[in-house]
Amino acid sequence: MSAASNPAPAAAGPLLLSRGADAATAKLTALLALPTGEPAPDLVPEGGAPVAARKLADLFGRTLHAYDFALPVRPGLAAYDLGGRRHAVATGFEGDVRCAFVSCNGQENGDGDRDLTERDLMWDRLAGENEARPFHLLLQGGDQLYADEILHSHPDLRRWEELPVSKKGSVPFTEEMRQAARAYLAGRYLALMAQPAIARLVARVPSLMMWDDHDIIDGWGSHPEPLLDSPVGRGIFQVSREMFLLFQQGCRPDEAPALALDRTGASFSLAAHFPGLSVVAPDLRSERRPDRVMNETGWAAHEAALAAAPEGNHRLILSSVPALGPRLSLVEAALDLLPRAQQYEDDLRDQWQSRAHRGEWRRFLAGLEREMVERGSPVTVVSGEIHLATRAEMQLKDGQVLHQLVASGIAHPRPSKAYAFALGLLARLGDAPLPGRPIRLKALPGRRATYTAERNYLVLERRDGRWAAEWELEDGGRTRAMAI
Repeated sequence: MSAASNPAPAAAGPLLLSRGADAATAKLTALLALPTGEPAPDLVPEGGAPVAARKLADLFGRTLHAYDFALPVRPGLAAYDLGGRRHAVATGFEGDVRCAFVSCNGQENGDGDRDLTERDLMWDRLAGENEARPFHLLLQGGDQLYADEILHSHPDLRRWEELPVSKKGSVPFTEEMRQAARAYLAGRYLALMAQPAIARLVARVPSLMMWDDHDIIDGWGSHPEPLLDSPVGRGIFQVSREMFLLFQQGCRPDEAPALALDRTGASFSLAAHFPGLSVVAPDLRSERRPDRVMNETGWAAHEAALAAAPEGNHRLILSSVPALGPRLSLVEAALDLLPRAQQYEDDLRDQWQSRAHRGEWRRFLAGLEREMVERGSPVTVVSGEIHLATRAEMQLKDGQVLHQLVASGIAHPRPSKAYAFALGLLARLGDAPLPGRPIRLKALPGRRATYTAERNYLVLERRDGRWAAEWELEDGGRTRAMAI
């Protein structure tokens, strides 16, 4: 999509964000974008007093407003009214719970020019499922939009993109470039909020979101340091950070997100707690470099998030890139021997399985094992990123199994079957980053291939205290449920 083909809608929202829940109340924030100067209506929560809007930002003729409010936790549906429209929300976290997980909402080029009936087919299916059996949470695990064409929003940004890495540091990030990048991203977020199938869902199901590379640019953090540290690289990251905080976390850029454990704003790792359930989402992009995933600030925030989860709560870990995957270090070694193959290096460095991150990968997995073995709390990892559906298991030292569920992508076009087949061959090699704890990649329930090359989303359901997972596949329909 060109920047010019991305017109911002006159109004967009509401987009509902979860702030956690206890036995009595579910805490929420609703985002609403209106033309600048148009008065924002009050939000009226069921059983509560009207809530006035607080302004988050003025964005190129639109003003983004936020409403912080609560709804009662109870069986069935509660509701809120905004602008004369009633929105029903499932808040019964004390009983059976349904969560949806999505990722990869777009494609690298031309996403804004796609026919919405085709693009949002799986969003429409998910919204219909919510209307039949409401979801309590919508977990968005990365690449909530594809921002790569931010580098086409200004002629100087396009020229910078084409420069060799050695010359990228010589280009200043001008105010014109910054405003063009901000206008592009704000327009893209607003356009997505207003797309009918998405809007139909996000007004009624509270989201928890964590960003990944395409929310910035492809491979952010895994590129060579001269690119990351160049004035344009730093400028693009700051603009992307601003819009991430506004539209995915519902706070001003000078605030720390409500659920973030690090209040300095260096890392956005978050934790949200509900009766019997904790969602922990490490920020794998803000501090990423070619030789690290997180620095100690990020690790402290993530480990604090795990520690804050009540014992016995089922932990859903949103790792934007899969924590259990094939032995990619062998691919990295092979690419070192091939001419011009280094162009794929950032794609491999994005993964936990990269040889550059093996120490951190062990630390991450060891922390999850401690939660299960020492604290007695079940853990499930959910991820996106790879544009395929799959699952994996890691056998722990006490006989328990750590499950990894991958659902990707909700809107990204399916990759080739050859790509899925090649990854499946690689997965047969296995890996054991923690000694004696082998990882095994497995097919979805009822499927034969390790990787399924169809657009998809994941449904996680707690019924009578037991959790199960099902994938909804574009062509294959619903998989059998598997216990987790």
